[in-house]
Amino acid sequence: MAAAARRRKIVAGNWKMNKTVPEALALVRELRGMVASLGDTVEVVLAPPFVALQPLHIALEGAPLALAAQNCHWESSGAFTGEVSAPMLVELGCAYVIVGHSERRQFFGETDETVNKRARAVKAAGMTPIICVGETLAEREANRTLEVVERQVRGALTGFEAKDVAGFVLAYEPVWAIGTGRTATSAQAQEVHAAIRGLLGRLYDGETAGRVRIQYGGSVKPDNAAELLGQPDVDGALVGGASLKAGDFAAIVKAAT
Repeated sequence: MAAAARRRKIVAGNWKMNKTVPEALALVRELRGMVASLGDTVEVVLAPPFVALQPLHIALEGAPLALAAQNCHWESSGAFTGEVSAPMLVELGCAYVIVGHSERRQFFGETDETVNKRARAVKAAGMTPIICVGETLAEREANRTLEVVERQVRGALTGFEAKDVAGFVLAYEPVWAIGTGRTATSAQAQEVHAAIRGLLGRLYDGETAGRVRIQYGGSVKPDNAAELLGQPDVDGALVGGASLKAGDFAAIVKAAT
């Protein structure tokens, strides 16, 4: 628990493909007042659509809220129509980039290899990757959860040194719980988080494993946040739908304090 006490909780809101720029600004104005009193007890991160990053960067000046992008390409520039590079995101004030989200894997052909390449680009640009891993319902029912998650973690971290990984954020998001209303029990979440931390210890060392923050994601709501975030290896939450309502998201942030 000593290592856990040193890890500052991190709660990130993944807005996905929601909120126009005016709607995003309105949400931030409301949310800013709700979390201002929390100080630095928990790190709060917002991941709006790309088009809202610049306006929110300006609107959040001086606020205890960090920005994340929902994805980035692994090349810094080039003929990649429709893509956004890590250096571009730095200019927009991003501190984090989500990579490997299950929706990217499911709908856009993301693989463990491309997750690794994106994470490398994020790190090279001076930002921090939030690396998502998680199993499908079929994989859980086949008792392959830990096998699948270990493969994804190993693939995402290939070639990284301990000093790099220590500052990364991992997010365990069981695919069967994302947007379904189903949530892993606190015991299920803790089991996988502990397994991930154990793997990090084997891949690197105990000190590195103890420093990495591991979020839980998958239908996190105000009424289940406290129990999930109270587990020793759960260091925060990657929140989807509930992050689109200021009151709900603020309640989850407060549960992390």
